[in-house]
Amino acid sequence: MSSNPELFPAIGSVAEQTQKLPVEQQTVEVTLDEERPVQEIESLCMRCEEQGVTRLLLTTIPYFREVIVMSFRCEHCGFSNNEVQSAGTIRPEGVVYTVRILARDDLNRQIVKSNTCTVSIPEIELTIPPGRGQLTTIEGLIRDIITDLSADQVLRRVENPAAYEKIESILQWCREVVGDGDADDADENAAVDTPKKASESDRPFKPFTIRLDDPTGNSFAEFVGGMSDPKWNMRTYHRTREQNVELGLVAPDESAAEPPEEEPIGGGLEGENEEIFNFPGTCSSCGHPCNTLIKKVNIPYFKDILIMSTNCEHCGYRDNEVKSGSAISPQGKRITLKVEDREDLSRDILKSESCGLSIPEIELVLQAGTLGGRFTTLEGILDQVYEELAEKVFASGDAAGDNGAFENFLKKLKAVKNVEHPFTLILDDPLANSYLQNLYAPDPDPNMTIELYDRTWEQNEELGLNDMKVENYEEDAQPTAKDAEGAAKDAPSSKDAEGAAKNAPSSKEAATVASS
Repeated sequence: MSSNPELFPAIGSVAEQTQKLPVEQQTVEVTLDEERPVQEIESLCMRCEEQGVTRLLLTTIPYFREVIVMSFRCEHCGFSNNEVQSAGTIRPEGVVYTVRILARDDLNRQIVKSNTCTVSIPEIELTIPPGRGQLTTIEGLIRDIITDLSADQVLRRVENPAAYEKIESILQWCREVVGDGDADDADENAAVDTPKKASESDRPFKPFTIRLDDPTGNSFAEFVGGMSDPKWNMRTYHRTREQNVELGLVAPDESAAEPPEEEPIGGGLEGENEEIFNFPGTCSSCGHPCNTLIKKVNIPYFKDILIMSTNCEHCGYRDNEVKSGSAISPQGKRITLKVEDREDLSRDILKSESCGLSIPEIELVLQAGTLGGRFTTLEGILDQVYEELAEKVFASGDAAGDNGAFENFLKKLKAVKNVEHPFTLILDDPLANSYLQNLYAPDPDPNMTIELYDRTWEQNEELGLNDMKVENYEEDAQPTAKDAEGAAKDAPSSKDAEGAAKNAPSSKEAATVASS
C-alpha cells in the first residue's frame, strides 16, 4: 500500500486519465503498478456458465470514501451487470441522506447505493429494498425503476388489475420526472433509442424527495455547493441489534439473555432507574390499542426526567417525548452557549416542552412547545429543526414565492449545523426543566452561562401556577369546626320547618289562586 499511494485515485482523475488513453487501451488488463486504472479478471457467467470478463476500478469519491466499481459482461450470452462495493470499513453508525429534487438539474446528482441501502420516495409511497450496489445518478435511479417495474406489467394487467393500475401510476410519475413521453403513445415492441437527459426536457416538473437509508453508512448522495446545500441533508443514527444481526456484526444468539421479568403496569415511578413502565393506551393516529413505555433517568448535575416512547404496530406511528420528573422550580432558567467548534455539537441537551430556543446570528427563534420535549445532542436538535423546516415548507410549496429567502435561511442553518462559524445558542425555560451538558463539570464551563430569573405574573398565569396551591391545601378541602357551626345555625330548625308547612297553602287554595 505504501509503495502505491494512488491505489484509490479520485474518480475525476480516473476519468480524465482514461480518456487520454487510446480506445483500444482503455479496457486492457493491467496491474497495480501500471498507470491504467482499470483491471480485467476472467469470471464465470452465472447465466450461460461460459467465461466472461469482470472489470474492476478502485477509486475514491470526494467527501465520501474508497469504493470498488465492478462491471461484468459475457460476450457469449450478452449478460451484463454493474455493481459497487465499499472498500472501507463499516461505519459505527447508520446514515440517512435526504435530497429534495426541486428542478431537473437536481436529477444529475450522483448517488452511491450500497447493497444494504433502502431508497424511498415518499411522494409516491415507493420503497426500493436493499439490493445490488450502484454508482449512478438520481435520473439513472428513476430510469432503473421504470425498467424494473415495466418488466411484468403485461402479465399484471391480466392477473392482478389492481396492482397493474397502482404500478402504472408510479411509472407514469417516473416518466414525467425524467421527461419521457407517455408510454401509451409508443409501440411497446419498437426499438428504444437512447433517451435524452432529463435536464434537457421542457416538460413540467413536480418536486419530490428521495431518501437513502443505509445502516452500514456506506451509501452517499452528492451535494452541490458544499455541505451547506439546503436541498441536501445527512443524519446519522445508532443501529439496532436487529440491524447488527442482519449485517452479520452480531451473532443472533450472542447476547440472548434470559427472558426479562414482566414489566410493571403503571405506578411506582419512584423506583429504580433501570425499570421500564408500560402504560396501555390508544394510538392518536389510527385509534388502535398502543402502549407507551416510560423510563426514569437521572441526568448528572441536573434532575430526574421521564422519557416516554410510543410505537404503534398497526400504522407505524412513533413519538418520543421527555418530561420532568421533579418538582417545579421556583425560578426560570436561561442557558447561553457560545458554540465555537464541532466538539460542542456532541453536548447532551434536554429541551423541555416549555423551553424556547433561539440562535440570534441567523434569526432563528423557536417558541415554547416547538418539537415538544426532546433529549438528544446539540447536533441532533439542530438536525430535527432543519428536517422539520425543510420537509414541511418544501413539501407544501410555501418557499416557492419568497424569492429564495427561505432557501437562504436554510443555507445559514446548514452552516450553523456544520459549525462553519461560531454562533450563540440560547435556551429559555421558565420552569427550569431544560439542560445543556457542561463539558467541564463540576467546574464552570467558560463558554456557557446560566442565569436564574424570577418568572413574571404573566408567565405563571400561562403555566397555570397562579391558581396552583401545593401547601396547606387540606384547609381548603375540609371545612373547619367554625364553618360547621355557622352552617348548622343557618340551617332551618325543625320548628321552623313545621311552621312553614302549616303556613303553606293547601291544594284547594292553590287551585283557587291559579284559576283566579
